[in-house]
Amino acid sequence: GVSHVLTLALQELSLLCKRDVNGVGMLYELLRSHWLQALLKIYECLQQYLGKRPAPVTLQARALSREVVELLHEAPPSGEVKELRRLLRSPHFKAALLSAHDTVAQKDFEPTLPPLPDNIPENEEAMRIVCLVKNNQPLGATIKRHEITGDITVARVIHGGLADRSGLLYAGDKLVEVNGVPVEGLDPEQVINIL
Repeated sequence: GVSHVLTLALQELSLLCKRDVNGVGMLYELLRSHWLQALLKIYECLQQYLGKRPAPVTLQARALSREVVELLHEAPPSGEVKELRRLLRSPHFKAALLSAHDTVAQKDFEPTLPPLPDNIPENEEAMRIVCLVKNNQPLGATIKRHEITGDITVARVIHGGLADRSGLLYAGDKLVEVNGVPVEGLDPEQVINIL
């Protein structure tokens, strides 16, 4: 995939770097950057998800069930036709199963990201919005207060944890906001409770 192409490009660029071709060093560092690697990892995951994501055959299973019952009225009477009509008319089938199917089929389960805040300082080098869904599992990262600036930062990302698998958090990243709550002036223990 994209990671393989990037690896090949990095190998080629490392050869050009040794020859000191204009701009190659900067391009090489850009392609090696953690944020680009994470972005490519996210892109590949999204591509895999889009390829595998199941989609409902119909959004209106109840309406389709009613049509089938009407068609069965015109079919020659038999034991199977009577039983199928009885099943399709049963309240458990109509109300529970088909209603649940239609509700789930019409719902959008994609995560929604909050809008970017209007008051982003212009002197910031870069700011990323990271959305991690924990599902009752630990984040897999530790945080600390920076000794000089007092900022809350990621102290360590635990290998194999949620943060590591996502590729979105790195040791040294500054936390500005967690779940919509600004963390400036909070103790690390308070931030952990928000996480």
